[in-house]
Formats: sequence, structure tokens, C-alpha cells
Amino acid sequence: MKFRTLNGFFSGVAGLAGVVFLGLGAISALRAADGDLLDVRDSVDAPVKMIFDTDIGGDIDDAFALGLIHRLADRGAVELLGVTLTNANEPAGRFVAAINAKYGRPGVPVGVASKSTKVFDEYPSLTLAQKTADGAAEYPVPDGFKLEESVSLLRRLLAEAEDGSVVIVQVGYATNLAKLLETPGDSISPLTGAELAAKKVRLVSLMAGAFSFDDSTAAYREHKEWNVICDIPAMQKFAADWPTPAVFSGYETGDRVRMSPVNLKNDYRRSPTSKILYDAFGHWTSRNTKEGYDHRRPTWDLTSVLFVARPEAGRGYFTLSEAGEVAVREDGLTTFQADPNGRRRVFILDEAARIRVEEAFVNLCSEP
Repeated sequence: MKFRTLNGFFSGVAGLAGVVFLGLGAISALRAADGDLLDVRDSVDAPVKMIFDTDIGGDIDDAFALGLIHRLADRGAVELLGVTLTNANEPAGRFVAAINAKYGRPGVPVGVASKSTKVFDEYPSLTLAQKTADGAAEYPVPDGFKLEESVSLLRRLLAEAEDGSVVIVQVGYATNLAKLLETPGDSISPLTGAELAAKKVRLVSLMAGAFSFDDSTAAYREHKEWNVICDIPAMQKFAADWPTPAVFSGYETGDRVRMSPVNLKNDYRRSPTSKILYDAFGHWTSRNTKEGYDHRRPTWDLTSVLFVARPEAGRGYFTLSEAGEVAVREDGLTTFQADPNGRRRVFILDEAARIRVEEAFVNLCSEP
């Protein structure tokens, strides 16, 4: 298996992607100049226009990934267009709205699924129930906030976007994106969901699957990853039919990059905005571990955010496999097959990069 940095990412898929894109309108090309990681920006000063698709409410890394998006937005690196949930859980949607408001973006639209294979409500309701000394909600949902339906929100956000401008970060199961591909034209847009995806989306960066290319990750070869097994048909459809390039952060990547207990117990707790994540972590860990804030949780979902928002090669975060395709078996096991005309790649993380990514999460996520 040959590895490379993201320079030349699209050399193998240009023919396929070009046929799809040219039939639907001109788009700005993704830049992959020498020395760059895959750069989805129009310029070095342009923010990544991002939709965050998540199953927030079960594991806690989704919440920290959303916090990371906001911190990067504070730096001008990201523009958060909206958040769509793959689970049908109103408290989780309201929790997302409270996070958005706490980070100063109360107007970001939030969608929840009309139905889902999994419904979570562990830490979101507990965090929203917290009160200040005078009995007011510590983390209020913005006045007038209304949840939308996830797939309809995806259609609207894509229809409103410039051609080829959107990056989707998917860190839940593939339910929403698979359903999007099946939608017909409607009052939102005459384009089908597949046409909207091909015309508006530059890249999907997703946390899904498990992959091994050498002995350092051999232990993950038979792992059936959560975001896949929760909706296997949806991930099969995404892997086979999604019309734009996609990069997979497998289970093995985030599992080797851990949150810092010192960071959690000190920096998050003292931050006026990030304390909501500190409290949510406390509610989550009280039900899932015996370590409390000493638990070093994997950073699965954060890796998919960092990948697109920090593309400069000098940062030394990630490299990718060569081009290929990802297949999803009926039992949920994922496999990668190299193909020079493939539309998919997989994250590669060596030990030096692992240390740098851990430090990045400490430095980016919790500044006061």
C-alpha cells in the first residue's frame, strides 16, 4: 500500500468528478498545491463552509467536535452553515442550539431526523437542566428557536450555497446523507438530492469504518465501527453512490488520539464558553466510566473537523492513503480497495502526527 500526503488528491478522480460536475454547473476546484494538505478553501483567508452532520447525544466526542468547529470559526477558519442530527431526539437538537448560542452563534439552524435507528438522550437533557444560583437555565436555548427536519435542512442549505462550496463533516451514521440522495426535486430546489450533492458539495470528511494498512493498526482490522453498524444500508449507499470525493477517518485514528484530563479539568472548566462541554462530559462519564474527568476519551469526531479546517502541510497532522473505494459488508465491516480512479481515501496517522494532533486539540478547543 502506497501512502502520500494530500498533494494530488484528485489526480485519480478528476475524470469521474469532472463528468459529474460539468453536467451540473461550474465549481471552484479543490486546490492541492505542492506542500498542501487537501485545501478546500477558495483562498488562505477564506473559511471552510461547513455542515456538521452528527449523532450527538450518545458519545461525547460529537459535542467536543462541535466546540472545535466554533473555536475554528472564531479564528475565521470555518463558517458553520448548519447542524443536522441523524437521531430523532429533540433534547439533543436543543442541546446543539444551546452550544451554538454559548459560542455566540445562536442563529445557526439545527435539524433532527424524522426517525432514526438509534435515539440518544443521556447528557444533553442533563446539561440543559442545569440551573444557576437564581434558578435560571445555565445553558438556555435561544428564544424562538425551532428545530427543522434534517434532510429538508440539508436540501435548503445546499440549495442556498454557491456551487462547489460546501464541506460536509459527517460524524454520525450515514442516514441523512443516504436519504438526501433519494430525495426528488421539490419547493426547496428542482434538483434531486443527488444532483444537489454533486453540484454543491466539494468534499465529505467523515468518521466511519475501521481500516488497517500495516501492522501498527492490525488490531482494528475486524472492528465493526459504530457509525456504520447503526445504519449499515445507509453507509453502503453512501460508500457506493455519493457523487463527490470523501475522506474517511477510521476508528483507528481517533482511538489513538485522546483527550487530555488536565485540559478538561482546568481549561474547559474555567472557560466561559467551553464549560458547557466540561459539564456535558461530567454527565456523560458519570454514566459510562468510573474514571470521571480522568477518562482519556478518544477524539474520533474531532479528527474529521481538524482535517478540513487545518489543511497546511507544515502542521503535520494527517496523510492519506492512495485513491480507492470503500466497501461496506452486510455485517458492517469496512474495507478499502486501491483504485487510481477511486473517490475515497482513508486517514493515515503516524506516531509523530498523533502527538501533534493531541496538542492541537488541547490548544484549539478550550481557550477562554
